[in-house]
Amino acid sequence: MLEKLFKLGEHGTSVRTEIIAGLTTFLTMAYIIFVNPAILSETGMDRGAVFVATCLAAAAGCFIMGFIANYPIALAPGMGLNAFFTFAVVKGMHYSWEVALAAVFCSGVLFILLSLFRIREWIINSIPMSLRMGISSGIGLFLAFIALQSAGIIVDNPATLISLGDITSMKCLLAAAGFFITVGLVNRKVPGAVMISILIVTVLGILLGDVQYHGIFSAPPSIAPTFLQLDFAGVFQVGMISIVFAFLFVDLFDTAGTLMGVATKAGLVDKDGKLPRLNRALLADSTATSIGALFGTSNTTSFVESTAGVAAGGRTGLTAVVVGILFLLALFFSPVAGMIPAYATAGALLYVSVLMLSGLADIDWHDLTEAAPAAVTCIMMPMTYSIAEGISFGFISYALIKLLSGKAREVSVSVWFMAIVFAVKYAFG
Repeated sequence: MLEKLFKLGEHGTSVRTEIIAGLTTFLTMAYIIFVNPAILSETGMDRGAVFVATCLAAAAGCFIMGFIANYPIALAPGMGLNAFFTFAVVKGMHYSWEVALAAVFCSGVLFILLSLFRIREWIINSIPMSLRMGISSGIGLFLAFIALQSAGIIVDNPATLISLGDITSMKCLLAAAGFFITVGLVNRKVPGAVMISILIVTVLGILLGDVQYHGIFSAPPSIAPTFLQLDFAGVFQVGMISIVFAFLFVDLFDTAGTLMGVATKAGLVDKDGKLPRLNRALLADSTATSIGALFGTSNTTSFVESTAGVAAGGRTGLTAVVVGILFLLALFFSPVAGMIPAYATAGALLYVSVLMLSGLADIDWHDLTEAAPAAVTCIMMPMTYSIAEGISFGFISYALIKLLSGKAREVSVSVWFMAIVFAVKYAFG
């Protein structure tokens, strides 16, 4: 049955190899079951319900990717998008988390339509690489800002807006320790490095009396506080348009990049460098986002950590299915997720931000008409505390700089369209 479903022989793999690959991938990305509830609970969402929603959304995404697209790519609520959901949309723009969930659902539906009507290729190909890299790196800076803030390393200052906090405090020291441990373990190629560092810092917090021990196993918490709690009425406000598009674009670019990166490493691309069944993979990602929103979590997306499973030999959707099963088993570890303090996840956030900043190397810094808009995008995200505003300023600046530089013909129709939409939003919003 497994051979018929996943074509194991055709891909030169076995059930044993796929199970090991799935376990490897799960260990590298399991930190999300701790980090996502910690971040989204800042909005007032029930932490236990978010924990369950995270596991269910991840499992659903993995099953769809495995059975429909047959790729060894695992999905879960994405880093960056959960921070945007919490700190920009809810805490920054003062929308309710119910409205934000509805925006996530709508972005998922739009993503599904783009995948079904094959508009995705046109959008991705027409968005300049410099803006894509600027968006990715900007999210990295945004995550770094949030990590430093939650750790108490940077604090409010009435004169300079921010300044250095008390770095000798236990909170700061443990957050820094988490970051250093993560980088050290990753460099040593230890499976599950991020999750291990989070657990080490949490144990240290318990030993130092800052965290109360609640046990390890229990029945899953109720998902009722977040299940189907979407407020669609608030989505149709003018200000929400850019937010929905921000969710969509970040998910779209992140997914496309991850899919191609993981598939290339697995040797699954064809001779023309294209990914067979790409639309199925994108449909899995977009469907998982909408399902996750119904459960009560931010965008579900493909995880680049899937490369760890590929390196362990994973070549088919059975790897993703194994990851999905492990996420369902993780439902019984809710006490552990409930104990994780913010400073334990700060190191993980800072580590992810380092990975995302690598996109800066792919920007053509010798061409100012490409570099300047990318820099504007990257800088404005943390400075405005919003991924959406960074994307908006990036599109507007790209169009204007190209126009004033006599290179208007290099701007695609889609970029002009988005730049005009964002400019109108600022003019009349």
